[in-house]
Amino acid sequence: MRIDTDVVPDYPLSWQARALTGLMWGTVKPVSSLLMRHPLALAGAARLGELGRVVRVPCPEHVALAPAAFSACGGEWVRAGEGLDERKMVLYFHGGGYFSCSPRTHRSITWRLSAAAGRPVLALDYRQGPVHKLADSLADALDAYDCVLRQGYAPEDVVLAGDSAGGHLTLATLLALRDAGRPLPAAAICLSPWADLTDIPRRENRWQDPMLPAGRVRWLARRWTSGLDPWDPLVSPVHGDFTGLPPLMIVTGSTEVLRDEAHRVAARARESGVPVRYEEWPRMPHVFPILADVLPEARQAFRHMARFLKEVATTGSATGDTAAA
Repeated sequence: MRIDTDVVPDYPLSWQARALTGLMWGTVKPVSSLLMRHPLALAGAARLGELGRVVRVPCPEHVALAPAAFSACGGEWVRAGEGLDERKMVLYFHGGGYFSCSPRTHRSITWRLSAAAGRPVLALDYRQGPVHKLADSLADALDAYDCVLRQGYAPEDVVLAGDSAGGHLTLATLLALRDAGRPLPAAAICLSPWADLTDIPRRENRWQDPMLPAGRVRWLARRWTSGLDPWDPLVSPVHGDFTGLPPLMIVTGSTEVLRDEAHRVAARARESGVPVRYEEWPRMPHVFPILADVLPEARQAFRHMARFLKEVATTGSATGDTAAA
């Protein structure tokens, strides 16, 4: 597997994907239109999200969960079975538009990512809106990264990952670490990243996306950037300079309303000399790996992530050997 490449996975579209995207058109997209329309709806959705912190989300028996605590937030360690390399870890940022979801809601991603990476995953329960600001979420991410380094993990043994808003947080964290001259992780994986919070109309896939209404994404971006410079790379990472960042893997669906900005991140990073594996999966919905319980394509995506991380490790080892020689 090459790291720096664009890929359109050539798998036949499963009947599960056809059925699920049709169902989303009639359910998830209308609900999203209602939630991302008024501040009171956001507050209500955030309160409903609090229930996700107490509801037990099932995992396979071989998956071990353990709580984690930080200065301003918490999280959970996820270990998919025995034989993991405990010297390494993945720091994961869940999605949810910066107002909903939690590590519990994203366990179908985190336990599979633990298995794919062969290491434990720390899913961060970072602060979100409407009570908290983007800066609070970023501060929690940076604090968690510092904490794992203090626990003895070497930066080259850490991988950052996240989906949607968590993909945004992944990119912002990398840029903030680089700008501060701090050691960077070995690699990062972004699933359907929300990378552009400027006030732009999203015309690409406006009608094709079965899940996210383009106008509501724009409304949400305006809300979270109120009082901020939306062109600041820590607010809209797609406009950042990616020089010096580690290898990236970006996974998106071809019909997503966020597909264009994911592709722009890949192009921007390559312009700065960063190797990027960009995968655009035909007709897959937003953050489709979270649907791995039902989608064969989603399960295959984790195999691709495993190969990406192995390639990063091999390339890193080869670079280290060369430097040592």
